[in-house]
Amino acid sequence: MATAPTPAGAGPPAAPQPVAFSTRRLPPERRVELWEAHNDDALIGLRCRTLTADALEASEVNVRVGRLDLARVQGTPHVVERDAGLVARRPTHAVALFFGLAGEAFFYHDDGVRRLSPGELLVCDADRPFLRGFSGGLEELVVKLPRDLFTEVTGLAGLDAPRVVGFGAGGDPAARRLARLVGGAAREDEPEAVLEATLLDLVATLAGGRGRDAAAAHRAAALAYVDAHLLEPGLSAERVAAAVGLSPRHLSRVLADGGTAFLPHLRARRLEAARRLLLDPSAAGLGVAQVARRCGFASPRHFATAFAAAYGEPPSELRRRTARARSAVAASPQRPSVPGPARHDAVPSTGA
Repeated sequence: MATAPTPAGAGPPAAPQPVAFSTRRLPPERRVELWEAHNDDALIGLRCRTLTADALEASEVNVRVGRLDLARVQGTPHVVERDAGLVARRPTHAVALFFGLAGEAFFYHDDGVRRLSPGELLVCDADRPFLRGFSGGLEELVVKLPRDLFTEVTGLAGLDAPRVVGFGAGGDPAARRLARLVGGAAREDEPEAVLEATLLDLVATLAGGRGRDAAAAHRAAALAYVDAHLLEPGLSAERVAAAVGLSPRHLSRVLADGGTAFLPHLRARRLEAARRLLLDPSAAGLGVAQVARRCGFASPRHFATAFAAAYGEPPSELRRRTARARSAVAASPQRPSVPGPARHDAVPSTGA
């Protein structure tokens, strides 16, 4: 899965190539063993045990973005442990970020026990022993980055203790944007492209370090503000600049250094939100013009033109094609999904 890092100004990133793994079709007696082997190879080596007599049902989507490993993990109730012996045998030399999307969790570390809820991000050194438990199952996003890279971008020598940061509504905007980008990239169907540099800017901002320059911090803050107010029709470069303490001209330079500009970025993000809404079965009753207005477009005609240019088909055609595919799926036998806890709205699909 290795790919070369993409410079910030090198143009649009390529879509990631996800690798999916599931225990669903594996022999029940070998599921834990093979789940451990997959994680040891693709993410972080762990020992796993289930909390009930039921066989483990778990799935993982892994993707590499530059030097970062991203993952989406789902599973039924279980416990994972990374003890001193395993750390010694299989060191990661990495920092891990765990974004809880669904299911309560506990985290046992040498500094005590923490209870984590959906919408909370846990940042820890993956080579300090820990125990994590998910009594109701889980869904989470994971970022793993080399410890020396973490030090480079944050200016922090390491993590003295685990950190917990909220990324739900009202939480840290950089953490919230990072969760949205990781969630968009780490999915099996139609993963979204993302730059390594963008992810690192956000890691540096939420860590509060001084390794990234001021321009990178301002850029991360500006893009996080755009995400938080994406669907508001009055969102402007002047408003974003004022929110992050820059002049509009300075904001333009900061964004250009990161390979983007305000209006193209805003349009692309709103088109992404509109596309998700058009694909959402629960929004099937919304007309295309309603979708356009809901996603910040004042003109439905302008929206349709921009959508077709970005995705190669008009929004009305996507809606019809999706409806036909949904009808075909409804008429065929369904493959069971991995059971798990009810998902909390920690990362809204619109990215707001």
